[in-house]
Amino acid sequence: MPKTEAGDREFELLRWVARRGPATVGETTEIYGAQHGLSRSTVQTMLERLHGKGHLDRERINGIYHYSSPVESSELLRRRVGRFVERALGGSLAPFVAYLAEQETLSEEEVAELEELIERLQRKEGTK
Repeated sequence: MPKTEAGDREFELLRWVARRGPATVGETTEIYGAQHGLSRSTVQTMLERLHGKGHLDRERINGIYHYSSPVESSELLRRRVGRFVERALGGSLAPFVAYLAEQETLSEEEVAELEELIERLQRKEGTK
C-alpha cells in the first residue's frame, strides 16, 4: 500500500507507466518527458519519488532500473476518484451528479455511459 498520495504531476506519470508497462528513465524521458517538456533529471526524480512513496515497483535489469505499476491505470483512477469523493464531497455523489446535470457540454457518448452506469447500479440494487 502506498505510503503517501501522489501529486497531480506524479499521478499523471504514474498512470502513463501503468498504461505502458515497465519503463526505464531513458524511455520515460524520451516519450513522456518529451511530450511534457520534462528533463531527464526531472523524470528520474519523479520516478524515484513514486517508487519511494510505494506507487511504483522497480527492478534492476542489466544495471538499469525498470519501473512498473503494480496497479492497472483504470484502478489507479478509480481509487483517486474514490478518495476525491470521500475527502472533497464527504462521501456523497450528490454534488458531483448536480455538477454533471448543469454541464452543457456532455457528449452523446458521455450521456450513454452515464445511462449505462445507472442501469448497472439499478441491477446491482435489485440483487440485494
